[in-house]
Amino acid sequence: MTEGKRKPVIVVHGGAGRWHPERSQAGLEGVKRAAKTGFDVLAHDGSAVDAVVEAVAVMEDEGAFNAGYGSSLNIEKKVEMEASVMDGKTLEAGAAGLLRDIKNPVRLAKIVMEKTDHVFVVGEGAEKLAEIFNLERRKPVTELRLKYYEQQKEALINGRFELPKLAELVKVHPELFELETVGAVALDKGGNVAAATSTGGFPLKLPGRIGDSPLIGCGTYADNQSGACSATGIGEIAIRLVLAKTVCNYMENGKTAQEAVELAIRLVNRRMPAVYNSMGLIAVDTYGRIGAAHNSQNLCWAYITPEKREPVAALTAKILR
Repeated sequence: MTEGKRKPVIVVHGGAGRWHPERSQAGLEGVKRAAKTGFDVLAHDGSAVDAVVEAVAVMEDEGAFNAGYGSSLNIEKKVEMEASVMDGKTLEAGAAGLLRDIKNPVRLAKIVMEKTDHVFVVGEGAEKLAEIFNLERRKPVTELRLKYYEQQKEALINGRFELPKLAELVKVHPELFELETVGAVALDKGGNVAAATSTGGFPLKLPGRIGDSPLIGCGTYADNQSGACSATGIGEIAIRLVLAKTVCNYMENGKTAQEAVELAIRLVNRRMPAVYNSMGLIAVDTYGRIGAAHNSQNLCWAYITPEKREPVAALTAKILR
């Protein structure tokens, strides 16, 4: 399926959930910039891996997303970021987690993939790796996230909710919680696919909690025999359903990228109906067809194809509830 030249394609997302008016325009502009940056890499014969890493890095720097600069705070008012990347040509993958001040977690994930024998490195070991490769540091906390934290904490205390049942609080106050994991999928001219995902994680999460974003097969997956997928939303849902790999399995079995993400969201709705299950998915198959679907109120996303040289962005895709 990957012989010969392909027309490059990139799809990015800035997260599922509810996009407040105060941030929606910044989100749309951010995903457009990310898509344009990634597509420029592809247009100059760059790899799908480099394209998704550069696209995600743009969103990590924006401050409008829950990734990199602007990450959510955990219950202890600290940031713990995570990211991953996967190369569909080789099935090599890299991931990093529990990061406090790495400017671009996705770049560290790429280092894990290319410079170590491992797939997933967290905490102190990840920080040491970042030091060795002189990765830039940046305080990731923004004034907006501090404001959200105070609102979320107040709701938690006033509602007398226990932290393990945080999802119940989110149902009552969805306007207080942001799930804007960022991600990208791409197909390059060589017919290779790649995916990358980055996040600050669930607001008010327990320290040490790992979501789906750095877990290969859950939040990120890419395989030249099927396609690539990046997920956003409730990490625990994506982990239980191995959601990104599930999307790729559908594509490998003949479904288009759009059919695959729709089937996967329907799977979420069917298998996890009694829990807070907000999810969004983007995908590209090996023919360059794109897909995007969600069961959340919004999905901030953008794409560029050779036919559309400028990014097309929206706050919704195919909504399935």
